[in-house]
Amino acid sequence: MDETIAAIATPPGEGGIGIVRISGADAIALIDKIFVPKYQNDWQKKLSHHLYLGYIQDGEKIIDEVLVAVMKGPKSFTKEDVVEINCHGGYLPLRLTLELVLQSGARLAEPGEFSKRAFLNGRLDLAQAEAIIDVIHANSRKGLETAINQLEGKLSQKITALRQEILGILAFLEAAIDFPEDEIEALSHKQIEAKLSSIKSTIRTLIKSYNTGKVYRDGIRTVIVGRPNVGKSSLLNALLKENRAIVTDIPGTTRDIIEEFINLGGVSLKIVDTAGIRSTEDIVEKIGVEKSLAAMEEADLVLVMADAVQGLTKEDQEILELVQRAEKKYLLLINKIDLVEEAVLELEKYKDNVLFISAKEELGLEELGQAVQALFQEGQIAISNDLLVTKLRHYEALVRTEKHIAETEQALKKNLPEEFLAIDLRAAWEILGEITGGTVTEDLVERIFADFCIGK
Repeated sequence: MDETIAAIATPPGEGGIGIVRISGADAIALIDKIFVPKYQNDWQKKLSHHLYLGYIQDGEKIIDEVLVAVMKGPKSFTKEDVVEINCHGGYLPLRLTLELVLQSGARLAEPGEFSKRAFLNGRLDLAQAEAIIDVIHANSRKGLETAINQLEGKLSQKITALRQEILGILAFLEAAIDFPEDEIEALSHKQIEAKLSSIKSTIRTLIKSYNTGKVYRDGIRTVIVGRPNVGKSSLLNALLKENRAIVTDIPGTTRDIIEEFINLGGVSLKIVDTAGIRSTEDIVEKIGVEKSLAAMEEADLVLVMADAVQGLTKEDQEILELVQRAEKKYLLLINKIDLVEEAVLELEKYKDNVLFISAKEELGLEELGQAVQALFQEGQIAISNDLLVTKLRHYEALVRTEKHIAETEQALKKNLPEEFLAIDLRAAWEILGEITGGTVTEDLVERIFADFCIGK
């Protein structure tokens, strides 16, 4: 980490401002080579966390008028000296400024290298660093809140506390192993059992929160299915408030799947409109039907649409049977209620999952949002923002930790020697350390930060 690194830290494309970020021991000396301040006396002080107006120049040639921010370590994101050059947000001024920075002694940063340096320098732990990606990619307010909580270290604090509890038990066990003849104040089996039970309970709470956390981060993969012309595309358009899908009276208009993100009832949905499911000899439509069935298999939630005018047909019931056999969460939406005075349908089998809507007139959409939220939370752990696990890596580590805690409990019940208890407890302590980075391998660190964008 001796090298000074640089990269464009803002997205590609034109905008009001674009930022070139520099971090490392030579960051301030480097900016002195290419920055000509408008007010020389102020620049001489180079006060940290101040903005300075001036020009980026290649010799006598002005590249851009800029604002330069100096952030001296350790009070910076990477805990190193950081300089950020606020250019005009066009491709050329940013690219030419970066090239000049690289010519002056910096090297181009690798993906996620700024965040990696923040982790390696102790500014963030690994779970907090990973939360940066979730903040960037958040597609709902709840997802953003969860990511911010993790960035602030709430999950890390819980994991650290668990590791401390395990370490406390380990200290007594290993003292008893190392000094068997000394009179060391030992924990009784009952005390150890109570501590293990408390640790396991907290771990289980975190494990159970994963389904909720995953949905807040990624959204619920929701697939709209049904016969042709029951209003699937009309529902998608109504939810999106735009004409995203083609709507006609001709069966088989939709031949491919359409995916969009929407927010419904406070929950983010990755919603998929599919081709109508029916028997057909049309080769292209048949491919669309196959894609619809495949999308349904991958769904977290299925919205099955039927027609209030035609009633619940044999084809509708076959689709519902497919959904139920796949054990998918679903809602049966009876559409086009604006066209009938009263929908007389045999719905006893599905009564807990039925909603009446009109996609065209946008009736029942609020109730749909409420139903999705209720279905999503049904049987779930009560949502607590500071205890949501959103990463598969964290979830798997917690599952492995719980297994070792359970094995420690079994060893305790069998009155096995302290050595056997200590083996599983130490494994649990080390696995939890993988979440925050306390016991993480270099390969894993490289893999995690490789998923970041350059400049972050």
